[in-house]
Amino acid sequence: MARIYLSPSTQEYNEYVNNLGTEEQNMNRLADAFVPYLDQLGIAYNRNTPQMTAGSSIRQANATPPYDLYLALHSNAAPEQFAGQLRGPDIYYNPANPESRRAADLIADEFRKIYPEPQLVDVRPTDFLGEVLRPNFPAVLVETAYHDNPEDARWILNYFDAIARALANAVWKFTGGTGQPLAYDE
Repeated sequence: MARIYLSPSTQEYNEYVNNLGTEEQNMNRLADAFVPYLDQLGIAYNRNTPQMTAGSSIRQANATPPYDLYLALHSNAAPEQFAGQLRGPDIYYNPANPESRRAADLIADEFRKIYPEPQLVDVRPTDFLGEVLRPNFPAVLVETAYHDNPEDARWILNYFDAIARALANAVWKFTGGTGQPLAYDE
């Protein structure tokens, strides 16, 4: 059975624009929407808790039996000089791990089906994000969109189900799922 470690953001201090919650709250809501699709597709998971940190999440994942993928769920904020101006999902992968890149590409492919400006969905290597580099198995960090941009923040909050389905389909494909992927609501 396929197995992933799910790590929604624990960043309670990252506020969404227009008082739409925090990154921690909203990424945990996204994870809550995602979990039933993992169950439906027969993908086992373990999940961090809001009381944990990125470091303790990585340690927990590395201490338990191996996973097919470590999936970190975040939302982004632009550097101060670009605050509120940037848009689009960014999917980070470990350039030293081809399976990490494959997972990132699959997630990006699914996000391009649901994000209103598919050309803004980007796949990026990282040499500094611990949640991508430190797990003992392929890892990806998904910045679902920019929470300091009003349009992106609304998109995240209004499309939890579509984002959850996109993530589930990508994980299903990554882990060699059989049968049909989840359909997107019209």
